[in-house]
Amino acid sequence: MIRFLTWLRSILLSVVSGLAKTVVLAVLAVAVLVVISLARGDGLPGNMVIGLDLREPIDDSAASAGSFLAQRHVTVMDIVLGLDAAGRDRRVKGVVMRLGNGAISSAQGQEIAAAVQRFRARGKFVIAQASAFFGAGLGDYLAASAANEIWVQPKSPFSVSGAGGGELFLRGTLDKIGAQPQIAKRAEYKSAADTFMEKQMSPADREQLMALMNSVYDSAVGEMAANRHLARGEVIAALQASPQFAEEARSRRLVDRIGYDDEARAAAKSRAGDGAKTVAFNDYVKNSMPSLNRANIALVEAEGEIRDGTNKSSWIRAPSGIASDDLSAAIDQAARDKDIKAIMLRVDSPGGSVTASDQILHAVKAAQKAGKPVVVSMGGVAASGGYYISLSANKIVAEPGTITGSIGVLTGKVSFAKTLGLVGANAETVAVGKNTLMDSPLQPFTDEQWANLNHQADVIYDDFTQKVADGRKLPLAKVRDAARGRVWSGADAKNQGLVDVLGGFWAAAGQAAALAGLPAEGMTFRVYPRPTGLWARLEALSGGMDASLGTLGRFESVLNLPAIQALLGQVSSLPQGGPGGTMQLKAAHLPRP
Repeated sequence: MIRFLTWLRSILLSVVSGLAKTVVLAVLAVAVLVVISLARGDGLPGNMVIGLDLREPIDDSAASAGSFLAQRHVTVMDIVLGLDAAGRDRRVKGVVMRLGNGAISSAQGQEIAAAVQRFRARGKFVIAQASAFFGAGLGDYLAASAANEIWVQPKSPFSVSGAGGGELFLRGTLDKIGAQPQIAKRAEYKSAADTFMEKQMSPADREQLMALMNSVYDSAVGEMAANRHLARGEVIAALQASPQFAEEARSRRLVDRIGYDDEARAAAKSRAGDGAKTVAFNDYVKNSMPSLNRANIALVEAEGEIRDGTNKSSWIRAPSGIASDDLSAAIDQAARDKDIKAIMLRVDSPGGSVTASDQILHAVKAAQKAGKPVVVSMGGVAASGGYYISLSANKIVAEPGTITGSIGVLTGKVSFAKTLGLVGANAETVAVGKNTLMDSPLQPFTDEQWANLNHQADVIYDDFTQKVADGRKLPLAKVRDAARGRVWSGADAKNQGLVDVLGGFWAAAGQAAALAGLPAEGMTFRVYPRPTGLWARLEALSGGMDASLGTLGRFESVLNLPAIQALLGQVSSLPQGGPGGTMQLKAAHLPRP
């Protein structure tokens, strides 16, 4: 027996020793690759044109665009920061931007257009090329309108027309199957639950959506007219003629050239000069060398639905929305960094959990108490819970087309107690405790439970509006008038006092610099949360977070090995748990004009 145990011990020690050696060798290999990569530079050509493809839907920030090890897709924030870096890079002469599939919302179009204008202001050029403008929405053309030239393929459709959307109502179907929706909303404009509660659009919902669409349309047309050097009436008349062909859009001065994508690229390379090469935007962002200056502005990115808990248990796969523990920790980490003079919170969210939103708001307030001003930069949507986490910021900046507000609450359920009988099924429940199964979909609320639920909704709504009044320094009566669950465009929200400044990321950055006492050209950014452990040490070796990400991007072929992909696939398939709740600060089913 002793010999067996001795033999087993030797086997275990050998296995452990082998694993340890493997880990050490892997770390050394990565370190060597980092050093070699830094020694050889970023490997980019000395004269280049960047190719930026915007034909697929894009996320606002990296929070939902990928994970540290998984492949990331381009985001709006990548475009904003990447074009800024390219504008300062003497090797970059211009950009060819492909779009037209209707993937860009109006607010995203405004943000991208501002980034393009900032890039052009440094003496660079941008050519926008579309196989066609397929969508009737305004976002793609709004982004393209900021370019030096717009190229469109011959005889292709130009469908850009305006802003619109629709809603599906299931109340009639629920009635037919005996399902009973019981959802309390505060207040009349809080339409996220109307899908289940109504058979048609309510007058209040139609009012707010028409106001939203008109505001987005007005601001977009104004920007298009300014970018294209046209009168506002000319742009409206040209859009009213859609759908039309590219040649007709050209005759109305919405398009500059009729040509194919290869012809646009050739024109760009000719304009850039001899030896110019095309580099994909993602490759430029991954490989370009970062600034080694110490950061003084924290950038905390918050995109997606807000939920309680953490995403850290699934670090290999893409995060799912905004996890309250993670975002609060990132804000706290930025607040404790002595080098950071201000925090920029980038918000693109329709809301979610009440408790999660409140946890994040608490972290924002704690950062402010610690002496760090907070500026919110709103993306395409910052509504309900997305507005809740923003309300105490020193400054709130939104695009004119941002969907924001929706200061309200909804809660409830759909009961299928009678539905099961239609298919011959039956369900019975047992419980100890008066309201243990209050949220069960197998039984409707009792009158007492319904009263309890409405009391909860009243308490949360009163607390929400009071927090807005305190954070925005507005009279409570004015907040209650602007609240009622109503969504506003960024332009209209500013008129209501819910937003301070209209503009995109760089407008918000200017506000942060002013609050921090920094010169506009002296801002340097650091994304939070910061990496820890092995990845933090790799970052230190490579000279900064951006450098480490760029270097690790060159290991993509290793991560694409079948064995690695199989492992990542298995890990990503693990279920994510987390507490749930019925009380929601959510603005769902919103149009993205």
